[in-house]
Amino acid sequence: MSKKKALGRGLSALLSDSDGEKSEMDVTTPVAVIQTSNLNEIPVEEIETNPFQPRQHFDKEALNELADSIKVHGIIQPITVRKLSQHQYQLISGERRFQASKIAGLKALPAYVRTANDQQMLEMALIENIQRENLNPIEISLSYQRLISECNLKQEELGDRVGKNRTTVTNYLRLLKLPPDIQIALRDNKISMGHARAIINIEDPSNQIFILKKIISDDLSVRAVESLARELTISAKEKPESQPTSAPKEVHQLQSRLSSHFGTKVTVKSDGKKGDIRIPFLSIEDLNRILDILKL
Repeated sequence: MSKKKALGRGLSALLSDSDGEKSEMDVTTPVAVIQTSNLNEIPVEEIETNPFQPRQHFDKEALNELADSIKVHGIIQPITVRKLSQHQYQLISGERRFQASKIAGLKALPAYVRTANDQQMLEMALIENIQRENLNPIEISLSYQRLISECNLKQEELGDRVGKNRTTVTNYLRLLKLPPDIQIALRDNKISMGHARAIINIEDPSNQIFILKKIISDDLSVRAVESLARELTISAKEKPESQPTSAPKEVHQLQSRLSSHFGTKVTVKSDGKKGDIRIPFLSIEDLNRILDILKL
């Protein structure tokens, strides 16, 4: 356990990186990684990327800008690698600098060489990238999940390690329970973390997808989504006990047609003899839109 605690501290000192924001971690204890040598010049072809890199997307324009800077000023902050064999190294920190240096045509890079096992590599790569705060919410969520499952960390330990409280960690982990379409929209910045957290509170996946489409088509605010989510939740709770668990096919078809017609999630309830139709609205403007459709 002591080894894991040591790994979570001192990352900003060990893995300082000019490519991103500074770590917020408190540098008090040296990380449990052995330095085998000081600064080295290592041929680019002898360096391979970090297989534990959690960052999945690199902005091409930003990489080209960094490459242009490197052509003029060179590498200001060395990368950090671990030695695999006599002429083989693996990145621990500095992937953007490494990729930009290849674009700039550099043949060798200044690097600090460290010794670290696979689990240490994974934990350092995940925590370092999380601390830079430039991962999208889904990448952060996946990183948290990997730290828990692959590094055997509990949520409390994870919170201490990344400088976040348990509630924040839990909120990120909950994102992984959302349907894939919503995770992709969050990853691609089509919706915000606030939108996603509001959608999570809805149990029905079909309603979750419905709200996602409304957010994108109508540019809904987080407050509007929270209101719609509450409306759908209340509708679900008010469902009459006498109503069958699964509504007849005709009712589902009618709900779908009405929802499409009014541009909002219309709820139809029926016991076979009587029932009601509910058309929710998000604002006075939305109500007026619905009234116009009804020609009232």
